[in-house]
Amino acid sequence: MKLLRVGTAGAERPALLDTEGTLRDLSGVVPDIDGPLLADDAALARIRAAADAGELPVLDATGLRIGPPLARIGKIVCIGLNYHDHARETGAEPPAEPVIFFKAADTVVGPYDTVLVPRESTQTDWEVELAVVIGRTARYLGSHEEALAHVAGYAVAHDVSEREFQLERGGTWDKGKNCETFNPLGPWLVTADEVPDPQALGLRLWVNGELKQNGTTAEQIFGVAEVVRYVSQFMTLYPGDVINTGTPAGVALGAPEPKPFLRAGDVVELEIGGLGRQRQEFKDA
Repeated sequence: MKLLRVGTAGAERPALLDTEGTLRDLSGVVPDIDGPLLADDAALARIRAAADAGELPVLDATGLRIGPPLARIGKIVCIGLNYHDHARETGAEPPAEPVIFFKAADTVVGPYDTVLVPRESTQTDWEVELAVVIGRTARYLGSHEEALAHVAGYAVAHDVSEREFQLERGGTWDKGKNCETFNPLGPWLVTADEVPDPQALGLRLWVNGELKQNGTTAEQIFGVAEVVRYVSQFMTLYPGDVINTGTPAGVALGAPEPKPFLRAGDVVELEIGGLGRQRQEFKDA
């Protein structure tokens, strides 16, 4: 299923994109798309049954904002330097274990919302990423099979980053990762049954129409199953938590000087095969 949330910011309603590409209203079946829903097999079964029976009302998509596909996110766990080609382009050694940092849930915006370039920023960068959405409480998982069984679905994430804040201002990476609007998510949450192999997904990103990133999750140093298993050794993952799994080569940080960092007026588009497409215009904060 392709689950999404539509409407003005803070007042989104749950929806489903059916197999014919028609937008359907889920508000009569479930209150929202969130962790409790993803952990509730009976509720998910009701959605499937209503969709299969053609009982869901059609929504007019004209002018309708698409919000983040997941409400009330608990935490966003991010994996750094998780693609072989990205490590090569930045001159970094591939990590021996996954690099973990966090983004606050309040960085999440819709896939077509405006992204703000922070004040005093000179190095705002793009990163297309596969987001993994947790559907069952996960702690100390013992195998890759068990890890994948705890995944509710997948989405497109844009891990916008400010490299000077991240790398040159001391301390952890968090300063360059948690600026407002720095995590567009969506358009859909695609349930795990529709993604048979998360290591066979193509990722692409364009800046002002120019292709910058063109990679595949096959290049991940630590695949989705290992990332979920590994993270569960250090923290409990709850339904509605999100893991951003890293970006392939092609970011501004890895480009020759002068590096083409983002400025107000730039337009970034990104997509992952089967998971949908995003578009953001950048403006000054």
